[in-house]
Order: sequence, then C-alpha cells, then structure tokens
Amino acid sequence: MSHNPVKPISIAILAMGGEGGGVLADWIVDLAEHAGFRAQTTSVPGVAQRTGATIYYVEFYPVPLIDGAPEPILALAPVAGDVDIVLCSELMEAGRAVQRGIVTPDRTTLLTSTHRVYSMTEKTAMGDGRVDSTRLLDAGRGAAKRFIAADFAALAERAGSVMSAVLFGALAGAQVLPFSREAFEAAIERGGVGVKPSLKAFAAGFEAAGAASPAVPGTSAQPDTGDEHKAFSPDARLARLEARIHETFPAEVWPVLHAGVRRLADYQDVAYGDEYLDALVPVRQLDRGDRAPAWALLDETARHLALWMSYEDTVRVADLKIRSGRFARVAKEVKAAPDQLLHINEFLHPRVDEIADTLPAGIGRWLMKPGLARRLVERYTQHGRIVRTSSLRGFLQLYAVASMRSLRRRALRHRREMAAWQAWLANVVDIAPADYALAVEVAKCQRLVKGYGDTHARGMRNFEAIMQAMPALRHTRDAAMRVREACEAALSDDTGKQLTNLLGQWRADTQTAGRAVPSHDVPRAAVAR
Repeated sequence: MSHNPVKPISIAILAMGGEGGGVLADWIVDLAEHAGFRAQTTSVPGVAQRTGATIYYVEFYPVPLIDGAPEPILALAPVAGDVDIVLCSELMEAGRAVQRGIVTPDRTTLLTSTHRVYSMTEKTAMGDGRVDSTRLLDAGRGAAKRFIAADFAALAERAGSVMSAVLFGALAGAQVLPFSREAFEAAIERGGVGVKPSLKAFAAGFEAAGAASPAVPGTSAQPDTGDEHKAFSPDARLARLEARIHETFPAEVWPVLHAGVRRLADYQDVAYGDEYLDALVPVRQLDRGDRAPAWALLDETARHLALWMSYEDTVRVADLKIRSGRFARVAKEVKAAPDQLLHINEFLHPRVDEIADTLPAGIGRWLMKPGLARRLVERYTQHGRIVRTSSLRGFLQLYAVASMRSLRRRALRHRREMAAWQAWLANVVDIAPADYALAVEVAKCQRLVKGYGDTHARGMRNFEAIMQAMPALRHTRDAAMRVREACEAALSDDTGKQLTNLLGQWRADTQTAGRAVPSHDVPRAAVAR
C-alpha cells in the first residue's frame, strides 16, 4: 500500500481560557491552507486549577497534493515524542508539556511565556507554595531541541492585544515553519477582527523570538496585590513615624519598618503604627547587630509583627473589596471597554464565629454561647450570599462592615490577637539573650498564623503546639534547627500529621534525656473562633 513519504508538521498549543488559543490554532490552519496544504485542528479541554486549560492540536501536510495523490492521515491529538512545535501561554503549561512527554530533545521547538498564573494549590498552601519558575525554565531548556522563552504576557498587554497574537509572532520569528512573515501577517488580516492591535502584538512576539535573549521569569502576571492595598496616602503624621524610625532603629531594617507602619496605618490608623514601633523597642535594645546576619532578630520580628497586627478579619476583607483601585484592576483584567457595564459579584459566607469576632468582646462572647441568638444567626448564615459590590446596595452593605474599623480595638478578635502576639513577642525577648538563633526562629514561627476561619484555626493550633514545646526545647543545643523543622513540617501539611509525628519524636528524644516536650494535643478552647 502506498503512503505519503513526507511527514505532517505537528503543533501543540497549551493555553488557558481567554488567551485566544483557538484563534491561534485557526490562524495556523488558515496559514497552511492558504499555501495549498492540507491542515486540521482539534482541541481537548481540561482543567488547570486556575482557569479552563485547553490543548489545541494542529497538523498540516507541508506539500501541496497533486491530483490523484492519497489524502494524508492527520492525527487528532499530540503523541508523546512525536510533536514538532509546542506553544505555551504560561510557564506552568510548559512544565505540563514536558511532563506529558510531548517535548523531546530530538525534534521539539518549545516556545513559552515566562509569566505565571498560580494554581489554587499554590495559592492556598500554608507557606510559600509557589513552584520555582527557574526549575520550570531549566526543565523546558533541557527537554527541548530548541527553547524560546519571554514574557509574552507583558508584550501582549503593552500592545493592547491578547496572548495568541504574540505567540503567533514568536512562532514566525522562530522560523520553524515554511512561511514568510508576510504570510503570517496576511493570516491575521484575513481574520478581520482586531487586526491592528493583533499585528502590533505579532511584531512584538516576532522580535522577542528573534532576539533569543536569556529566559528570565516574567513578573507582569504575578499575583497583583492591587492598588487597593496602596490606597493610604502618607501624610504629616505618617512622616512623623518615619522620622521616628530613622532616629530609633538601624538603617538595615528601615525598609521593613517603613512598609510595616504604612501597612498598619492603612489597616487601622497612624496610632496603630506607633503601637507597632513601641512593641519593637525591647527587641531593638536586645539586638546589637553584631550577629550574622546583622540585625536578623529585629528584621524578622518587625516583619512578622506587622503581619500579625494586620490580621485578616471581616472588616479588612470588606474594606479591600470596595476600594476604587480594586474596581479599576478588575475592569483592566477583564478588558472592559469604557462604554461597557461591569458587574462584580462577591460570594460571601460569614459564619457565627466570624460575626462574633467583629463585635465588641462582651457581645461577641455572648453570641458564641449556646442559645437563641446563636441559633438565629447560624440559621441566617448557613448558606452563602452573593453581594454585587458594583451595585449601590451591595457596596453600602460592605461599606457598613468596613466602617466598623473604628470599633476594631474593642472587638473580640482583636483582643485575642493582641494577647497572642504579645505572648509571642515576650517569648522572643525572653529567649534572645541566651539563644539568639532560637529567638530568630521563634520570630519566624508567626508565618504559621494567617488568614481567618479554618485556615487561621489550623495555623494557630500548629503555632501553639510549637510554643508549648519551647520550654523543653530551648535547653537543647539544636533548638533553633528543631523549631525551623517544625515550622516547615506545619507549612508542608495542612492536616498537621507531619508536625504531630515530629513533636512525638521530640518527646521521645527529650524524655530519654530526662526532659519532656508537651503533647501536640492543643485544647480546642485555645483556638476557638
């Protein structure tokens, strides 16, 4: 049986929703068909824990068929080890392509954007759950015959277009297909939609691929903290705090302290920033900067104290959701035109403990007790609610909650958090004269305490378990290393099993030495919401 001796060219496109992966595949098919080649495209939708991810697959036979020649057989999906070109709209998608085996060093050209869109598992990790972008780049570089990487997302944003046009330009600039640049641009023009910005983005991608500069992880699509976190404008009162920083603290920790007072003034008020600096004075008196690294204790304590004092509560969440910077950022992200209406729906599910935490301490404790009031609130809040913050009614609802900031110092949650961080800080100050390294690790333990609801309860439980073990551990020679290991165990496993096992091993070790480490069984009352 006769067959075509020429092998089809295979192209896999890994893209997420809204990035124009389908348009990119259609452009390639149109490009091939306009040259007289047989071509086809298929798509396989999937889930990437970020947004809908789809693999688009294109094959075309790169020789015009003569009359009577058999039709080429084109595959419907990429096969490991048999793909010529892989285009990825995001760095993790490039990693997935390598993992699937569709990138091979003997034949595959891999083009990828270096920016990141973090997955839910990366975002919800107790610690820093981000996958190292350098490792992904190294994997792509080692797996591909030719590797081209650039921050194509930033190029698309500057051109006012989408990722697909930039990737199409990069594909042309790589010169791995038998078509001229003019042929690529003609395919965009034949599409007839958004031609001008698409051609501008195409040109940017073409130049980036041709430059073949070293791949550096992009920053344009890193999680944006948003302008809503920067809404506080420094005034004369904040300038007074910054002057106090310069007078009282060493220059090495000024950046952390400046960020801390700005964050706390934005979170509560300028006086709250004063309280923050007051709390750090004992640490400043203990840390002389003569240890390596210099001022490590003051730096770490200042960093983590600012985070603890700006704990996440319902007031903070409501405040951030109604800031003008957030509405502008969302409009930019969805590319809303000036004449388009934009509606923002927030799914909120406040529970009775979070409501009690927001109320004055006495009322909050009363609401938490079993009784009619608690049952009524639980019945009202058993289902989540959707609040449209882009509407006047929804905005005013969250505005009312955000306005409770003036009552925060009297709230049940504030009283509890104040007592917790003051005990932690006293522990740091007490340990530092005898064991500087251990004090630094105790200061870093604050990273376990974050978020609200179940996340906060889990973190606080782990934190208190380590603090309970401190009286026995601080007398061991490797105490700092053990505390560091405990934090890493707690951050790597949200079930708490790794930390429980580690503390159990410590108890066995110290009991052998005649000193007991307290059990990990923290009373629930200690972390009750």
